[in-house]
Amino acid sequence: MLADLGVEDGTRALEIGTGTGWNSALLAHRLGVENVVSIEFDAEIAKGARENHREAGLSPLVVVRDGRLGHPEGAPFDRVQATCSIGEVPRAWIEQTLIGGLIVAPWGTPYGGEAIVRLTVDADGASGPFTRSSAFMRLRQQRSGRLPHDTYLKGQAWPADGDRSRASLSPAAVGGWLTQFVIGLQMTEAFWTVERYDDGSYTLWTYSDDGRSWASADYEPGAESFEVVQAGPRRLWDATEAAHAWWDAQGRPDFERFGLTVSREGQRAWLDSPDNPVPVVR
Repeated sequence: MLADLGVEDGTRALEIGTGTGWNSALLAHRLGVENVVSIEFDAEIAKGARENHREAGLSPLVVVRDGRLGHPEGAPFDRVQATCSIGEVPRAWIEQTLIGGLIVAPWGTPYGGEAIVRLTVDADGASGPFTRSSAFMRLRQQRSGRLPHDTYLKGQAWPADGDRSRASLSPAAVGGWLTQFVIGLQMTEAFWTVERYDDGSYTLWTYSDDGRSWASADYEPGAESFEVVQAGPRRLWDATEAAHAWWDAQGRPDFERFGLTVSREGQRAWLDSPDNPVPVVR
């Protein structure tokens, strides 16, 4: 990520998520303590980071606040780097970065999967490619509360009011980190859990944030088709199959072929070029 950040002599850097202070110490060693600001939400963690900095003979500024707000007092910055994952790029980060500057952050959808995005800031917002896979703790203020399983079945025993069918796509085929990332780009406001059994089989449960739509897909080792039950206005397994089929038709591209554009209107993922947006499966 530091390589993606591309710092040079004189670069002013803002870090979101101080943690132990390791990353901010590396930046301070490279750029000088006067050119580095790090934001930490937890005061005790920030205290520990400052102690670690002192032991290393460094003293970058560590500020305790909501990382989404950035550090307007020290803006603008040439580089912003987050060491916590996000699902939405805070507008303050863009506004506090110089035109042509970079924002590097782990980014992922509620569905799963995550990658490092390298955004170049322009007059309208920011845009750029994903560079590599990642797995970071989510920014506290973007951790979503998820409705419990019983909310969807409304107290009824499975299959409740769901419609049964058989699927040729295995639930195991959608469990990879990259596959989750690609499905999440297309199937918004959805998440999943797994219920495992002693014989190696399991049920993949997919839920919509609407609190009404759900799907179950039963995996059995060696099976060639899999029982599916879907309920609610969103047919979530149908959407999963459509998202997987689109990815397959594109040649199963890796993280690096995807990118993200952020504007005042929102966020838009793309494949190969901002002119080729990733379709959203309704």
